[in-house]
Amino acid sequence: MKLALFDLDHTLLPIDSDHSWGEFTIDLGWHDAATFRERNDAFYAHYQAGTLDIHEYVRFATEAACVRGPVEAAKAHNRYMDEVIRPRILPEALDLVRSHQRAGDTVMIVTATNEFVTRPIAQAFGVSELIAVELERNAHGWITGEIKGTPSFREGKVTRVEQWLSARGLAWGDVEMSFYSDSMNDLPLLEKAQHPVATNPDARLRQLATQRGWRILDLFQE
Repeated sequence: MKLALFDLDHTLLPIDSDHSWGEFTIDLGWHDAATFRERNDAFYAHYQAGTLDIHEYVRFATEAACVRGPVEAAKAHNRYMDEVIRPRILPEALDLVRSHQRAGDTVMIVTATNEFVTRPIAQAFGVSELIAVELERNAHGWITGEIKGTPSFREGKVTRVEQWLSARGLAWGDVEMSFYSDSMNDLPLLEKAQHPVATNPDARLRQLATQRGWRILDLFQE
């Protein structure tokens, strides 16, 4: 089996979907803007530095949606897709995904952003296989802000892909895998791939990819 795995934020999208969702909900009046933005930016800086506490961040990032409830949150997300995400699904990214689909590869998005934010984005790319941070749900079926199982973050992406393979009776040796990512946070999964592709890479990943002779793809040209 040939697998084509894609990180999402700054890889297929030229923005961070989690961070921009937070900004969008500020505009909706769901938060005190100054307080939320300060914390949101601080978490994002930790993500970039590789020091993010993913559990703490997910509680923060999903708190307003948890409180607002499924109906209001879904309506807000529909607006977010129309106003923020769809204008930023660029032809270069769609063409890359479609090229793997046309080749018969199994295409999957593997992201550290939670499933509430990312599942509609994966669908907009025409990708049905999504590994994202799964969220626990209460007795009414709504998210609680806690993470279910292993978060798909850093080494957790390797664990989650391994679980996906195992559920299909496969092991690493049964697949030929390409993985596209912009971030050093994804180094564990990049190192598992036969074809790692540093895509719009951050400075640290660009340097490492150059040293190791990995393909570098600047998908979004300035």
